Amino acid sequence: MTRATVEQVWEWLDAVPDPEIPVISVVDLGIVRDVAWEGDTLKVAVTPTYSGCPATSIIAMDIETALRDHGIDKIKLETRISPAWTTDWLSDKGRAKLEEYGIAPPQPAGGPDRCPHCGSTAVEKVSQFGSTPCKAHWRCTDCLEPFDYFKCI
Repeated sequence: MTRATVEQVWEWLDAVPDPEIPVISVVDLGIVRDVAWEGDTLKVAVTPTYSGCPATSIIAMDIETALRDHGIDKIKLETRISPAWTTDWLSDKGRAKLEEYGIAPPQPAGGPDRCPHCGSTAVEKVSQFGSTPCKAHWRCTDCLEPFDYFKCI
């Protein structure tokens, strides 16, 4: 069997959804940091969104399952905590997917610039804590819809 190219592996990993936000892949989230062959072993480096992220073990299992489904048997998953993940690592495609899903993507100013549902700029913070530790809860004062905001880290 021919060994998969690194580019193929990146494509496969781009189909692995984040378990907390399934519309975005682990690649678009920016947590897959490196893919490389070391001899006959595929090494994948992953940086969790934060050191206590409860989804880290699920993500590792999903990555390993996806690779095994594509015939890769020897896999070494490495958790890299330095440099720490930041929202700057989100891809543009990932940011767009978050917004389409109803989650305001991170903004440098520290809050959403518009409602992901109706596009209004009339938004207010409800709580610094949202459905997961990496999100805050906001509401649009025009359409009255609540939404999560992916915090800048």
